Amino acid sequence: MSGPRLILILGDQLSRDLPSLVAADPARDVVVMAEVFEEASYAPHHVKKLAFVFSAMRHFAQDLRADGWRVDYARLDDPDPAPSIEDAMTRAIVRHSPAGLVCTEPGEWRLQRVMEGWTTRLDLPCRIFADTRFLCARDAFAEWAEGRKSLRMEYFYREMRRAHDLLMQDGDPVGGAWNFDAENRKKAPRDAVFPSPLKIAPDAITEEVLAMVEARFPESFGVLRPFWFAVTARDAARAADHFMANALPGFGDVQDAMVEDERFLNHSVLGQYLNAGLLNPLDLCRRAEAAYRAGDAPLNAVEGYVRQILGWREFMRGIYWREGEDYIHRNVLGATRALPEFYWTGDTDMACMKAAIDQTRTEAYAHHIQRLMVTGNFALLAGVNPHQVHEWYLGVYADAYEWVEAPNVIGMSQFADGGIVGSKPYAASGAYIDRMSDHCRGCRYDVKKKSGPDACPMNPLYWDFMLRHRDRFASNPRVARAYSTWDRMAEDTRAASRLSAGAVLARLDAGERI
Repeated sequence: MSGPRLILILGDQLSRDLPSLVAADPARDVVVMAEVFEEASYAPHHVKKLAFVFSAMRHFAQDLRADGWRVDYARLDDPDPAPSIEDAMTRAIVRHSPAGLVCTEPGEWRLQRVMEGWTTRLDLPCRIFADTRFLCARDAFAEWAEGRKSLRMEYFYREMRRAHDLLMQDGDPVGGAWNFDAENRKKAPRDAVFPSPLKIAPDAITEEVLAMVEARFPESFGVLRPFWFAVTARDAARAADHFMANALPGFGDVQDAMVEDERFLNHSVLGQYLNAGLLNPLDLCRRAEAAYRAGDAPLNAVEGYVRQILGWREFMRGIYWREGEDYIHRNVLGATRALPEFYWTGDTDMACMKAAIDQTRTEAYAHHIQRLMVTGNFALLAGVNPHQVHEWYLGVYADAYEWVEAPNVIGMSQFADGGIVGSKPYAASGAYIDRMSDHCRGCRYDVKKKSGPDACPMNPLYWDFMLRHRDRFASNPRVARAYSTWDRMAEDTRAASRLSAGAVLARLDAGERI
């Protein structure tokens, strides 16, 4: 009789419907799971992200064992921990003398290349299953993209709606439109009250992991406690229930808003559970649709939420795998400035930046507008090296995995891919922040001033960015009007703006407080 197969499950593959697990035989095969330093340290991971992944892995292994699976689990706090996934597999091979290896495709090119070499390096057949937990397979996205002059999420999203029959009626979108984003850009009312995400008290396993993270990663980014993430599929489902009942109805109108001292508003804060495999994307979409059809949530809220999962999430994954391994190093705008130190400390006088960074340090979370139009926007305007921006986002957010984070940062936020993801750069002055938030009211800078030491730094930096790249963007119909505005300004106004931008950038380069 041949030996067992080793079934590798990664830390973001904690799903019972994982293809490699579905194809396995619990009476014969051995599940391999490993906490390894290489995965914990290749990016500057937030301590909450580390604790979440390790605890969720340990809980998943416990549940598998309870159901009769043999699980070979390597812990980071073992006496001789495996330094890498490949080393963990090598050790498991020695212990079990398997007939072969079985995996599900990972979420990064880096690990994909490692797994593709196992048949040769480990001298065993290795089968890599496509990850069917996603709603659009890699080859299906590549087929959709082939021959198109541009790849726009909106058209992909429409096809996904049709394919999965979500928010459709007789072949047409419910409500007569595909997209209700225009209704979802309101500033939050001053008296608005927002629900908190469901918070789960740590159990004994999680407490053990928290102690390990404190001991092993004392210098890592972020604040570990209080820790309240769900770490099991059961508790993640409870968190989803909580969002659907309490926050989804109000999600749409103010999904782009920012409020001082309000960290979550009506956002789901389910991304870390979804991307680790504890929740199913199609299930979330169908539950949101059911809330609309039952009259429990308005269409603009439900459509906006479904678009984030069915449209944007799947589109990002498709772009990542289609564009190849070099995507994370693209830099068409030639940005070379180092990432400012205050991205790690929050030590800045810009109220919007401080709020987003402090929240990131504390919660390992910020919502999409904070990421795109605050921290991402500042990096874009200041000409920060996009690979450094990418590494920061990959590390500091609990929901960040390269397949979803890289296209959002390299493509949408930093325009470093030259327009593959976005049709325009998401560059904005302080006026956008003022329109969508209440941060500017208490800021040391004056958002109404366009230049000078008291002006919001975003204002002169916006024009500096646009002028640096005028040859590229002047013919872009989505931003061309900005150049007409600049050209109509008085010469002394333009000169003052240039001078102020230079002063801000010089202070950045000198490491001075901004």
